[in-house]
Amino acid sequence: MAYNTKLADRIREALAHLPDVEEKEMFRGVCFMVDGKMCVCVSEDEMLCRIGADAMDTALEENGTRQMIIQGRPSKDFVYVSDEAFQTQKDFDHWIKLALDFNPQAKASKKKK
Repeated sequence: MAYNTKLADRIREALAHLPDVEEKEMFRGVCFMVDGKMCVCVSEDEMLCRIGADAMDTALEENGTRQMIIQGRPSKDFVYVSDEAFQTQKDFDHWIKLALDFNPQAKASKKKK
């Protein structure tokens, strides 16, 4: 699984202050689960941020973003963010904040038996 480990380290550092963060390999990379819910992932060289439908339209207007497509359908909560959209620390922090702000409203996946 080839993904940007430096980006994963940046995200790990940004989430280090939180008490309940777990890492899982998925989406051709690593996902950071916050409070048992998918929050932000590294997929190859992009961030995959779970920001919710309300923030999606504004997010997709920014350069370097695209909506996640699952089985031919757009996902209403997830946006891929390329490195051109988080060149500065301020931009990186913006995407992490969007994902963390949505996390309390996000639904957890059903546990597999």
